[in-house]
Amino acid sequence: MNHNLKGVLLALLFSLFYTSSTQAQTVNDTKFGKGLQFVAADSSFSLKFGTRFQLLYQGGNTPTTGNWDDRFLIRRARLKFDGFAFSPRLEYKIELGLSNSDIGSDVPDLTNNADNIILDAVAKWHLTPNLQLWVGQTKLPGNRERVVSSQKLQFVDRSLLNSRFNLDRDAGLQLHHEHQLGQVVFREIGSISMGEGRDITVNNTGGYDYTGRFEILPFGAFEGSGDYVGSDIEREQTPKLSLATSFDYNSNAAREQAQLGDFLSDTRDLRTWFVDAMFKYRGFSAMGEYADRKAPDGPVVLRDELGGVAETFVTGTALNLQAGYLLPSNWEVAGRFTDFNPTAETGMRQQDQYTVGVSKYIVGHSLKVQSDVTLIQEAGREDRTQFRLQMELAL
Repeated sequence: MNHNLKGVLLALLFSLFYTSSTQAQTVNDTKFGKGLQFVAADSSFSLKFGTRFQLLYQGGNTPTTGNWDDRFLIRRARLKFDGFAFSPRLEYKIELGLSNSDIGSDVPDLTNNADNIILDAVAKWHLTPNLQLWVGQTKLPGNRERVVSSQKLQFVDRSLLNSRFNLDRDAGLQLHHEHQLGQVVFREIGSISMGEGRDITVNNTGGYDYTGRFEILPFGAFEGSGDYVGSDIEREQTPKLSLATSFDYNSNAAREQAQLGDFLSDTRDLRTWFVDAMFKYRGFSAMGEYADRKAPDGPVVLRDELGGVAETFVTGTALNLQAGYLLPSNWEVAGRFTDFNPTAETGMRQQDQYTVGVSKYIVGHSLKVQSDVTLIQEAGREDRTQFRLQMELAL
């Protein structure tokens, strides 16, 4: 991170804490895990500031050598700002990533050779009580697991399905609509975005990206927006279920995973379907997702002069199933199965993962310790295991 950026961030943090100490009357409803909250005296704007980080130990055996390879790192470190501006109908959110995992860019020439720190910068205008227009850079309405905050996951991190097929973040427009018939909740989301991922500073290389999502909650809304929270932290007293599907069409996609990965020497139209569900009841939670990505109008592989695979778009299918039970002591035991089946011509390996996780929630998802062990079975390779232990602290 360059020195100018460090200086700006330090000055911003200093001003926030100085204001909170000298004008304490502007702080309201503040407690651990809820951040610092300010409201202007004339109610013309509000600001909520929060910060969090994850400390991760990860180790695994290497079958070819028998060695145990491990590392200890800051997996994520974030600054978050949200509130309203001018009117409560105009909300905003800014989230910055500070860890090397957050700010690294695999396409530096297309991000102005700058730190890739902006995760979210989005304005949300409430056109009506049930309809919102979002403008800016934020997560696309793709698979549920990706939209769930990395702070609120049931396991140490997201699944292999997500790492291969998620839509990530992009810059553009989104419309969010919600309505209710009886106790049944319906949500519809549509978006148009640039199609090349976050923090791109050059002109659009390919076409645009179009995403639609539909959700139905037949038993009513979850407590605490729990349909986008891992584990049944709220301990739903009646069964709650969310069913959803998303479709994404990335026209002339230029990157190997649509919004992620390397830019390739040619483009393809990529079509991705997601189907997912979330269920919770009295400490038990279950989530399932299926993803299917295709390039219907051309080969997914770009070959060299000898006919070998030089570059490839990541296509295929994946299934992720997971469930867990939160004990009265706030210990949770959970299990996950993930299956990844790439398109044969890509040359990528089919892979299954079996994960068992144990978590202790001290203050919900704001202060917790999580661990998991994964058995990885990859076609053509010896089985291997991975162990992870992580602490989350969010103010």
